[in-house]
Order: sequence, then C-alpha cells, then structure tokens
Amino acid sequence: MAAARREKMSAVDTAWLRMDRPHNLMMICGVLLFRERLPLARLRRVVGERFVVFKRFRQRAVEMPGLAMWETDRHFAIERHVVHTALPGKAGRRELQDLVSRLATTPLDPARPMWQFHLVDNYDGGSALICRFHHSYADGIALVRVMLSMTDAGPKGPPAMPFAPRPRAHRDPDDALGQLLAPFSGVMQAARKIGGTLVDKGVELWTDPARAVALAGQGTALTAEIAKLALMPQDSPTRFKGTPGVAKEVAWAPPLPLDEVKTIGRALGASVNDVLLSCVAGALRTYLVEKGDDVTDVVLRALVPVNLRPLEKAYKLGNQFGLVFLELPIGIENPVERLYAVRANMEMLKSSYQPILALGLLAAMGSGPRALQDAVLQVLARNATSVMTNVPGPQQPLYLAGARIDSLMFWVPQSGDIGMGVSIISYDGSVQFGLITDRGLCPDPEKVSRRFDGEFEKLVLATLMGPWPREGDLDPAALAAMIEAG
Repeated sequence: MAAARREKMSAVDTAWLRMDRPHNLMMICGVLLFRERLPLARLRRVVGERFVVFKRFRQRAVEMPGLAMWETDRHFAIERHVVHTALPGKAGRRELQDLVSRLATTPLDPARPMWQFHLVDNYDGGSALICRFHHSYADGIALVRVMLSMTDAGPKGPPAMPFAPRPRAHRDPDDALGQLLAPFSGVMQAARKIGGTLVDKGVELWTDPARAVALAGQGTALTAEIAKLALMPQDSPTRFKGTPGVAKEVAWAPPLPLDEVKTIGRALGASVNDVLLSCVAGALRTYLVEKGDDVTDVVLRALVPVNLRPLEKAYKLGNQFGLVFLELPIGIENPVERLYAVRANMEMLKSSYQPILALGLLAAMGSGPRALQDAVLQVLARNATSVMTNVPGPQQPLYLAGARIDSLMFWVPQSGDIGMGVSIISYDGSVQFGLITDRGLCPDPEKVSRRFDGEFEKLVLATLMGPWPREGDLDPAALAAMIEAG
C-alpha cells in the first residue's frame, strides 16, 4: 500500500497542536440550534460535498522530532466524523449544556483528522449540531468562514457564500478589534522574520527585569513592547483565576439585538465591541459581588485574538492571528464610566505591537523545542484570567441541510492555566454571548451569562437618565423606543 501523503505543518499551527493539556484542550466547540429535525444522511452528504473539499479536513496531525506534519488519512470515513448523539430523557437547554461541557473536555482522536460533528435530533422539538475542531486546523475566523460555505440562503439553496468572497469595499467602523491592525503592513512577513529574535530577546528580558526596565524607555518600539510584556504584572486575583482541572462548564446567554447595541454605541461615541466588552465586565463584576467578593480596583485581563489576515481570505485554513492583553475594569460600577474605561484601553491597543509580537512568538514556539514553548506560554498565560474573542457572523438567516439555523454559539479554548473563555458572535441581527469556565473555579457560568442582558439594560438606562458627556449622536427617541420594546 502506498505511503500516506504528508506536508509540513506551519510553525504557528504546530504551536497550537502542542498546547494541548489535560486541563485545557486546544479545541474550538460550537453549537448550531434548529427548530426542525436535521436528517443525518443529508447532513453527511452536505459535509462530504462542501466541508471535506478542504483537503486539510482529510488530514491528521503527526508529530515528529523537531516538527509536525499533515498526513492524509487513507482510511477516512465521514461516518466517523458526523455522528448521531442523543440527549437523555426530556432534552432541553440544561441537558444540551451538560453534553457540550462533556464534549469540550473529551479529546479528539489523534489517529484521525481531529474534527467532529455531533447531531442531536431530540433537542427541544428540533435539532442541535455540536461541532468540535482542533485549533491547529484553523482559527475562529477561518472556521466560521468554512462553516458558512456549507450553508444555503434558503431551504433548497442557493449556497449562501462562495468559497472565495470578494474583498469588502470598506471596513466596518464598529469593528474595533479588526481596526487594531491599521498601523501594520506586511504583518505575516514581519512576524516570521522577527519570531526567533523575539523569543531570544523575551527570554533575556524575562530573566533580567532590570534590563527590561531600561529597554522599556530606550529601545525601539518593538523592543519596548517586549519589555512591557516582560514587566507586566499579573492581573487582580479573583475566584476566576487559579489552577484549572479537567472538568468544564459551558453556558450561553439570550441574544441581544445588534441594532440596539449599535444605537447605544453611537450615542456614547463607542464601538459595538466597546459596548459588548463593557457588558462582559459588568456581568463578571456582578457575579463576584453576589459571591461576597471585594471588587474594589479589581482589573481582570483578557487575552484577545486579533485577526491578521484579510477577511476576503478568511476561508483559507491555518492560524493567522495575534493576541493583545485587554484590561477589563471590573472595579468600576457605573456602566457608562466602565464603558469609557474599556474604550480607552482599546484605544491604547491600536498603536500596540502586541498582535505581531504574539504571532512571532507563536511561530518561534512552534519551530523550537517543546520546553521553550511551555516556558513562553506560561509567561503569556499567567498575566491573564480569560481568553475573550469576538467573531462577526452573517446578518441574514442561513440554512444547513435544508433546516434553518435559529441561533449559533461557540466556545474558545484556554491556554496554559487560564480557566475561563468568553465568546461573542453576531448572527441574523443578534449578538450571542457564550462562556466556558473551569468547574473548580466557577461551577455556575450560567449565573454570569444571564447577567449580560441586565448589564446592557443598565447601560441603556444610564444613557437615558444621566448627564454623560456624549461624543456620539444621541437619539433620545430611538433609545426610548428600545426601553419600551424591552
């Protein structure tokens, strides 16, 4: 029998392959909900025709001394990857959350391509589709794009999105995270060029704080950014921070209307992301307060992925994103004041080299020995409590295998000893929040997720009632209509 075809895995994808830990699997999980039954045979046919046409999904990852390879699975069978999974008894939201929590901690089979779809056809009168992908295959932006390639604009077609979409004519002014890359050009080439230097310099500075202090004020902007990371203190200790175990819990919140979020953002001169992240900070704050914890001056730091590829190339697989450290001002109670603090933190990151620095580090980590990767990963992860990501989804209803997608959600993996992941995705005019936590640190994430809506309502009321210095165009009639509708 002929040998299986192999190709070298990129250094960045290799880094994500190596990051697996028993307590933090590098797995992206998602859930699509349908109000009608989704036939298994038709789903397998669609996956076979539109998903595995990307050759990467017929390949498995093989680690070798000093490198990793993609190897074609000669015994690939779609029945192993698109499977039926039943919920126990009267299946509802709680049972589905329990199932997703179990699957999020169940490793994918490394002997096969590491992805799987679990069709649940007894969920709340309809169906649910749980999707699992190893992070080494692609980042969230690319995976959403690939998933959209399987969808249709109607029950019988046509396809909702071609494989290679046209470039967008303009950038969404509300896409604050996407705009972080405005100062950079040739970012991928630069990241590859400086990757090894970054690790060498980083290790030198992490072991010599005095030198880091000197370089922070004297070096180039990039060297100063490395020094800044080396000197970064850990964020505030809270019950969310600690040594995680294997068991996880997932939760998701009722969706928010995207138009209402945009209205508040315009009224206060803030982006959609500013509004959403402020609500996340408020929900985490309220949870801690109700647990009896002191939140005075508490700052929770999140690792936020930043897309480093043109959106028109998002359908290409692999990982092409950097990371920034975003501080969430948990200690601020006033919702408008907290929003402006989040906005200020985002503004500072727009001139930061953190995204390109993080990508260079990942590339160098994947090229070097595992021990070096573990050391660098520990340094990066110790200064954050959460991984937090925001993925833009389609704003029109989509259909998969003839069934309309009612809502969708996903959960991001956490690296190192980080024990919490926050996910935000927009779809069909709504914004959905998701949360995954370590069961030992936060056993009841639904008590956090159900506060997102309440925090947004607080922001709306504060905007209407308070004499805030508004930099946007306040439309009191629109805001009042939102209150009445709510």
